Amino acid sequence: MPEKPKTGETPRPRFGRRLRNGVARRRNTLVRGQDRSRFTDFYHAVLTASWGLFILEVAAAFAIINALFAVLYSWDAAQIAHARPGNFWDMYVFSVQILGGVSFSDMAPKSVYADVVAVAEALVGILFLGIIAAVMFARLSRPTARVVFSKVAVIVPFEGVPTLMFRAANQRGNQVFDAAATVSVAMEVVTTEGIQLFRLHELELARSRSPLFALSWTIMHPITEKSPLYGLDAAAMGARDLEILILLSGRDETLADTIYARHSYTPEHIVWGHRFVDVFAEEPDGRFSIDLRRFHDTEQLEIKVQ
Repeated sequence: MPEKPKTGETPRPRFGRRLRNGVARRRNTLVRGQDRSRFTDFYHAVLTASWGLFILEVAAAFAIINALFAVLYSWDAAQIAHARPGNFWDMYVFSVQILGGVSFSDMAPKSVYADVVAVAEALVGILFLGIIAAVMFARLSRPTARVVFSKVAVIVPFEGVPTLMFRAANQRGNQVFDAAATVSVAMEVVTTEGIQLFRLHELELARSRSPLFALSWTIMHPITEKSPLYGLDAAAMGARDLEILILLSGRDETLADTIYARHSYTPEHIVWGHRFVDVFAEEPDGRFSIDLRRFHDTEQLEIKVQ
C-alpha cells in the first residue's frame, strides 16, 4: 500500500487537472458503474451532441429504417407495381416515399402483405418525423449565453488589500437582468488524519450580483484573513493543484430565460502584480464605448503584491 503523507506535509499533487471550465474532462476521466440504460441519458446525449454529429446521426437512422423496410418489401417485390424484380434500390426508394410522405414515382403496393408493411412504415414515419421535429425544437430553443471571460485573472492590491480580479463581458450587448456570480476555489488539502482531499471553498466577492449586466463586469475577491487564498503565493497555488471555478447566471432580456456561463482559472492563468487595462472610452459625440479588443490585456504595476 502507498505510504500516507504525514500530518502537516504539503502533498504532492497526484490528481492532476481534473476540472476545466468547471466540468470534468471526459477524455481524461474514466467513470465505471454508470447507468446508461435510461432514455433520459440518450435524450441528453442527443441534445448535447454537436450539430454535425446530430445531422449525421439523423441521416444514419433514416437510412437504416429505410433499409430495413426495403428488406421487408423485397420478400414480396413482385407485389410492388412498376418495381423492377430483384432490384433492392427500387424497394429502398419506395420505402423513402412511404417514410417521408412524398411520392415521385408510380410505384404502389399490390398485395395485402405490401399494404400492411406500407401502413406500418407510415406509422413509423409519423413517429420518426415527430421525434426529430421535437428534438430539433429542443436544441434550437435552449437558452445560450455569449459571455466571454478574460483569459487571465490578476491578483493586485485594491484598497490596500490583495484582490483576485477577472472580467466578464456580454458579447450580445443586450441586457442580462439580475446577473449573479458564484466563485469557488478547488484545491488539494490533507486532513489531520492524513487523508488527501480535493476540497471546494466558496469565495466571498466584493459584489456578487449585478442588476443589469450589459457590457463588462469586473468580479473581485478580497484576499483577507478569512479567504482560503490567504497566505498563498504562486508556488503554493501550483503545489495545491488550485483552480478557480466561476459560474455566472442571469435572465436574458431577449430570450426571456435564464442563461448560464462558466469558466475556470488555474495557477498558470493567474498574473500577479498586474491590472487590467481600461477598455472604456468617451467618444467625441459624448457616447461611451468599450473596446473588447483590449479586454484581455493587462499592465504591470510598480506596487508589489504581498
